[in-house]
Amino acid sequence: MASEKVETVVAGNYLEMEREAEDSKSAASKLSKFFWHGGSVYDAWFSCASNQVAQVLLTLPYSFSQLGMLSGILFQLFYGLMGSWTAYLISVLYVEYRTRKEREKVDFRNHVIQWFEVLDGLLGKHWRNLGLFFNCTFLLFGSVIQLIACASNIYYINDNLDKRTWTYIFGACCATTVFIPSFHNYRIWSFLGLVMTTYTAWYMTIASLAHGQIEGVKHSGPTKLVLYFTGATNILYTFGGHAVTVEIMHAMWKPQKFKMIYLIATLYVLTLTLPSAAAVYWAFGDMLLTHSNALSLLPKTRFRDSAVVLMLIHQFITFGFACTPLYFVWEKFLGVHETKSLLKRALTRLPVVIPIWFLAIIFPFFGPINSTVGSLLVSFTVYIIPALAHMVTFASAPARENAVERPPSIVGGWVGLYSMNVFVVVWVLVVGFGLGGWASMVNFIRQVNTFGLFAKCYQCPPHKA
Repeated sequence: MASEKVETVVAGNYLEMEREAEDSKSAASKLSKFFWHGGSVYDAWFSCASNQVAQVLLTLPYSFSQLGMLSGILFQLFYGLMGSWTAYLISVLYVEYRTRKEREKVDFRNHVIQWFEVLDGLLGKHWRNLGLFFNCTFLLFGSVIQLIACASNIYYINDNLDKRTWTYIFGACCATTVFIPSFHNYRIWSFLGLVMTTYTAWYMTIASLAHGQIEGVKHSGPTKLVLYFTGATNILYTFGGHAVTVEIMHAMWKPQKFKMIYLIATLYVLTLTLPSAAAVYWAFGDMLLTHSNALSLLPKTRFRDSAVVLMLIHQFITFGFACTPLYFVWEKFLGVHETKSLLKRALTRLPVVIPIWFLAIIFPFFGPINSTVGSLLVSFTVYIIPALAHMVTFASAPARENAVERPPSIVGGWVGLYSMNVFVVVWVLVVGFGLGGWASMVNFIRQVNTFGLFAKCYQCPPHKA
């Protein structure tokens, strides 16, 4: 009876919110409804797929040169599945938290639930603080990476300005994301973002195959443990894009339908990342070790320029994805989160962009910074903490008995679920954070020593007069 009651509470509240959303949409214009106000399963899928494979698409061939072809493919498949699993765990914890709160008559219509609030409600303030620190730090550096990528890409179209100057320009452009209220309003952007990465991935694949292998091409990888684990950690970062899962779920009319969305999005993303990374590595081999942005090796054509422009737009979108949860945290800190004034919220969000802008100028190391963020932040944010939190939340027999979402039979019930969670924690702690952290930091420090902080033009070819 208890499980039936919980299920009724969940369905009743979610359906009520859906009806309210439909009523509000009926009063809006058709254009606004189509482009702006998204909360369907399809919107969530586009958001997950678009957010998962942003600028990292351009660094995966670099990772293949560090790992070798076989390890590169296997790590993509392995971390793709692991990322899908922990995204599922996050969705389960979100539904559990929201159900408990709505049974207490808490209204979330003007409040966006975030990951640290889920941890707080289920496990207490210490877990909240842990989740808040790792999630915010990861999203902060995720936004930094998007700015670095913007400057790195535009340079291949227009090298009249150095990459640092382009970072100043794109920092100002990306600051306009303060005007996008929430993930409800990313419908058209998520769709376009996925179209852009799909074009870029297949351009990289076809252009590399058409170009053919360079003369004397070598595929030496893996040659050093430092490079090997740096490359592996970049792939860990690739499939760790679900730090915004809770916010995406909250934007859905029926969040309980999220369960399989991330897995399906990951399967699609693999059709982009595997062919493009393999083809570029096949064509250029060890040259990628000193060219972390794959576009720098492909010949300048209108198709490459189109890919650069599309990736620039996509990085603006991904900047918004990474920054919006930070905006929410800052709004809650200042007490303006539930205000209906878009202008007031936008003005209070602006200070969030400043440290991101500054860090992108200090550490412009496109490629190496991905691995460093992956090992030190992503490993905890979207792999270790969700797996541990799920195990602790359902450690007691009553919690398992009254769980809103029970483990799927395919994983072997609670025993199978706990076994998988323990494996995730141990693997990511040892391989991702331990070995990956060591390798990424060694590589990152090497970049600092070679190019220096505030590098004016990281990995730029000699400028032709």
